[in-house]
Amino acid sequence: MSMAVESSRARYWLGAFFVFMAAFCFACKGILIKLAYQYPIDAISLLTLRMLFALPFYVLILLNLVRTQPPVQLTRKQWVSLLMLGITGYYFASFFNFLGLVYITASLERILLFIYPTFVLLINALSFKRPITRLQLLSMGLTYSGILLAFWGNIETAHQKDIIQGAFWVILSGLVYAIYLVGSDDMIARIGSQRFTCYAMIAATAPVLIHCIIQHGMHLTSYPKPVYVLGLGMGIFVTVVPTFMIAEGIKRIGSGNASIIASVGPIFTIILSTIILGEMISIGQIVGTFFVLAGVFLISWHGKIQFGNNRQN
Repeated sequence: MSMAVESSRARYWLGAFFVFMAAFCFACKGILIKLAYQYPIDAISLLTLRMLFALPFYVLILLNLVRTQPPVQLTRKQWVSLLMLGITGYYFASFFNFLGLVYITASLERILLFIYPTFVLLINALSFKRPITRLQLLSMGLTYSGILLAFWGNIETAHQKDIIQGAFWVILSGLVYAIYLVGSDDMIARIGSQRFTCYAMIAATAPVLIHCIIQHGMHLTSYPKPVYVLGLGMGIFVTVVPTFMIAEGIKRIGSGNASIIASVGPIFTIILSTIILGEMISIGQIVGTFFVLAGVFLISWHGKIQFGNNRQN
């Protein structure tokens, strides 16, 4: 009996470690993007590099899953739904997020992006008539109050080009990502998280590449070398590695516990952006961050929302 308890405990802590490290990797995304923006590259080109560097890994993982697991039994309509979910979550939401980071700091972007759990609650309430409890209303109040505090504390920050426009794109990214998460629940249950992630990422790569070619043509080989290093880092260390770490973590500790642990992401981003990017953090942003984290914690703990297997956007 004690061996079983020890095994269960070890499984839990390993899962918690996976989620914690995934949160750290995802928190580095904004830092790498801001570093890349110091060079002459725009949002869609940088997103394209990230997707192209990540694509071979997802293809290889998918081929291994196809070889070792039973085939997926989906109708044509379900395949179309799966492809559209991937495009929604990893093309539209990601592009809006990259676009927002052109205008605002990495730390504010991460705080604003954490508004998406409240969108999940609202979408479930409106679409599936799921009641919102008083505790969830309190958590939403805390989250939005924190967003306002963080936003207000960054208005005069010299590191930001256009805080209104940047905030718009990041919040829109959170809304689109919430739609993706709500829509992906049934599909993940049907085909499994890893296979779903591979299909979704592969599906999103095509429109990202088409968008880039239409806007700029085939010019992806003309950037300074550091841009490719940063793109490779985004493709592997803030995309491929954490998506599968969070999936393994959820398998061991459950989505509710995973979402709570992953809520430390904004703190990681604030620390890294201060150290690496030299961004100035205001008192309002610090207080707002803790309000947001408290709100997300309450939503995650009480509502057990399935926030999906990937938080990177």
